[in-house]
Amino acid sequence: MTDKRPKILAFAGSLREHSLNKRVLKTAIKGAEKAGAEVTYVDLRDYPMPLYNSDEHERDGFDANALKLQGLFVEHDGLLIASPEYNGSLPAALKNAIDWASRPSGRYEREKVFRGKVAAMMTASPGSLGGVRSLAHLRGVLTSVGVIVLPQEVAVTFAEDKFAGDGWEMSDERTKGNLEALGAALVEMLRRMHAGN
Repeated sequence: MTDKRPKILAFAGSLREHSLNKRVLKTAIKGAEKAGAEVTYVDLRDYPMPLYNSDEHERDGFDANALKLQGLFVEHDGLLIASPEYNGSLPAALKNAIDWASRPSGRYEREKVFRGKVAAMMTASPGSLGGVRSLAHLRGVLTSVGVIVLPQEVAVTFAEDKFAGDGWEMSDERTKGNLEALGAALVEMLRRMHAGN
């Protein structure tokens, strides 16, 4: 990776079209891009898949959308993830996507899907906690599949007030700086890890 730009896959756990977490994620993406990364943004709504059931997996084969998503994980070095908090944890759609991608598909080596990838996490909420409880659970899930998760994370409280109306551009400069710094920190870690490769 010393001679090429780090490749980062960015996605949010929310399925809402105009979710706060998608808007916050876009700000962190700018920080990663400014730091020199090639970022691919995907929307989990474009990869609908059934709840993971090993019986159905054996009977029907690997879900086609899960396979596409698995391929994206393989092709990227790092992950930028924004997760809303649903009842104190991460959303089912996000957990299900990780569950599917971590299973053997026959096309990609399981060791290359998640192991050794580096992730940066963020969350946003209209409330005072910023959705931070979801990140502890997400950290555990990612670590269990072999992802290295940056110690720094960003929880955006009162997130609706951090944007000008319904726009995607963040108006709160301090929060914007924190999110862009998170994206840049992910790029820096990826460069350091692969400097000798």
